[in-house]
Amino acid sequence: MLMPLLAPGETRSYDFETRPGTHWMHSHVPVQQMQLLAAPLIVRSAEDLAADRQEVVMLLHDFSFKAPEEVLAEISGGHVHHGDAQPMQGTPNGGMGAMPGMDHGAMVDIPMGRMPGMGGMMGMGGQMGGMAMDLNDYDWDAYLANDRTLSDPEVVQVERGGRIRLRVINAAAATVFWIDTGAAEAHLVAVDGHAIQPLPGNRFGLAMGQRLDLEIDLPCESSAWPILALREGAPERTGLILATPGAEVRRVDALAEAEAPAFDTDLAQEARLIAVDALPERPGDRSQMLMLSGSMQPYVWTINGAVWGQHQPVVARSGERVVLSFHNMSMMGHPMHLHGHVFQVVGINGQRVASAMRGTVYVPPRSMVDVVLDAGEAARWVLHCHHMPHLATA
Repeated sequence: MLMPLLAPGETRSYDFETRPGTHWMHSHVPVQQMQLLAAPLIVRSAEDLAADRQEVVMLLHDFSFKAPEEVLAEISGGHVHHGDAQPMQGTPNGGMGAMPGMDHGAMVDIPMGRMPGMGGMMGMGGQMGGMAMDLNDYDWDAYLANDRTLSDPEVVQVERGGRIRLRVINAAAATVFWIDTGAAEAHLVAVDGHAIQPLPGNRFGLAMGQRLDLEIDLPCESSAWPILALREGAPERTGLILATPGAEVRRVDALAEAEAPAFDTDLAQEARLIAVDALPERPGDRSQMLMLSGSMQPYVWTINGAVWGQHQPVVARSGERVVLSFHNMSMMGHPMHLHGHVFQVVGINGQRVASAMRGTVYVPPRSMVDVVLDAGEAARWVLHCHHMPHLATA
């Protein structure tokens, strides 16, 4: 919901119904989130409280010793434009209010403008159809897991043969991570706070703003298990270590021997997710194509060819089923996040799927993702890219 910034000394109170799952709270002033103004928000269900398992939270960040304004200037080449956010708005009586954002109840209006891309510091970490993808636009000074690097990681004491619920939150400004559990086999059981059918594996990716819940059954032996977060398209990594009492904890280098691959360029991971509580089937009342375009030179990114302030809001009435189709025409992936709503991924590159319930969906370069949602409360709800240098220019 679009509201003025809190003034120094000002207090606001909010009353809302909690939703069990792995969530987080953070400033939506990009330079403040880049200064690590974020924290986990875990809502436990009765099942969570009764379960015989240990909970571990891993909050990921990228960090620079430079001021955020200086970082943004380097990324953009000194040119900052407005864009990469779109409001979705609603009105109880079906009117087309002028409010950007997406409404929970009345009419859904989603303003999106341009998304700044990468400056001359861009790392080219992958290829798509012979074209280089734009992955990491900035080499940060450190990559953090619970505010620590691998030179002094958090060591979490665990029991031999114990079950772990690992809640991973990507609070980074501009870094996509792979979560690698190594020798500790895991099952992905929830994304963005919503349960999915368990998916086995030991490496899962998540973009900025996304969350993963992993269940890990540890062997009945005394040992230490590094849980690493690998920066996509690069060798840097961070993480924490699960260790039984008395186990030897060896140092893990912050640089891997090889670069991690680009994340989910073919949306294979997304396609494998199956929601436990999917939206009920019903026809869509409204649909909207959202074209994500732009380039790094000039440093201008658009939605439907328009920058912020020139956007056309997406409008829907409260209770309507809305279909949003993201079509990424650029060579940069965009994690698209909608405030105040939960949506289900129902289409990947033209193929119908019944994937996960989400709050943030990653749209890789040259890809299409369709989501559906039911418009809720009448208000201005913003749809934006969760890449903070992009949002900073919105």
